[in-house]
Amino acid sequence: MNLPRHVYHLAEAANWPSIEKHGLLPATELITRAGLSGADRQQLERSQRPGHTVLPGGVEIRDQRPMPAAALSACLVDLDPADWYVLINARVFFWLNPARLNLHRAAYASRPQVVLTLDAAHLVADYGDRAAVSPINSGNARRRPARRGAATFVPYAEWVRSGWASEAAALGTRERSRSHPPAELTITGAIPDAMRYVIATSRLAADKQFEER
Repeated sequence: MNLPRHVYHLAEAANWPSIEKHGLLPATELITRAGLSGADRQQLERSQRPGHTVLPGGVEIRDQRPMPAAALSACLVDLDPADWYVLINARVFFWLNPARLNLHRAAYASRPQVVLTLDAAHLVADYGDRAAVSPINSGNARRRPARRGAATFVPYAEWVRSGWASEAAALGTRERSRSHPPAELTITGAIPDAMRYVIATSRLAADKQFEER
């Protein structure tokens, strides 16, 4: 059980100065750095974000339109939608192939983006204790959404050892084949030295898709 050689992170071009200075930060950390608290923080962190949000200071966080609370309520196991939003907002996400990245990019076609191509092995070697893989696009709960819960994010070491067994046991679903590839790699919390693992940076103008060099 191995990850591909490269993983990919899609970021708003407006966030590039922050990435260069602070590394890759999950939405929760960006909200903290923006100084938001109370009801404003609760709204962004524990509820669906229906629109793109520019935080105080200029850093941007994406909408969560594919994750309406009603759809999540129908597919979550042992969590409510607020719990799921917290889980998602605490993680930095990486796609494992350009095709999935470009599906994500299409949702933000009108805005310039930056794609970071990272060395997967080195990233996981240093952040493996906070790394997990997901067999699904965890940010999409539309069109017959797969059952999901905290166990959807299988710790990397557990996945290497036993594939998707822990996900199936916790969610009461049929165990996926060990050959079923992860859809996502996630790291919980900040990756302040993310640029150490970046082997290529691609700037995408509006309406442009990513092509690996």
